[in-house]
Amino acid sequence: MQPATCCADGGLSAAVDVHYPVPGGARAAAVLAADASFSLVVDERVVAVDQVLPYQPGAFYLRELPPLRAVLAGADGLKLVVVDGYADLDPYGRPGLGARLHAELGIPVIGVAKSAYRTATHAIPVRRGSSSRPVFVTAAGLPGADAADLVRDMSGRFRLPDALRRADVLSRRDA
Repeated sequence: MQPATCCADGGLSAAVDVHYPVPGGARAAAVLAADASFSLVVDERVVAVDQVLPYQPGAFYLRELPPLRAVLAGADGLKLVVVDGYADLDPYGRPGLGARLHAELGIPVIGVAKSAYRTATHAIPVRRGSSSRPVFVTAAGLPGADAADLVRDMSGRFRLPDALRRADVLSRRDA
């Protein structure tokens, strides 16, 4: 199975999220693990970025990429990134945040979204734990079905994998 090999050679996996505090700027967080299931967390990082672009419909990546670049800088051996959001936005490959990050890093990126996006009819619903509501999985750099299997097997008993939940908490904490 392809996804198991994406991190089997000692590479790191990162789960990332970005928060935008009311005063301005952004705080990005990354949870780094020695495995794709995030059962072996080895580091947590938080980076504040003073200025970010305003939200632009259809161009969310312009706002989100700079903080993600900052928090992932120096993460040597990165083999997989999991983002809170979509990798691509439709079945024809219109790039979302994950695809843009994949193009920059050259490694697989899995998008895990909490809500359905109207044009992302290709997103694979994944139910985790005892939740009746799925997360929606897309991927860039690996097959969607393999990405869905990875997300299904990620550590945590809740709807959202623990590493993404932790990245969200870290990004929202005061500096």
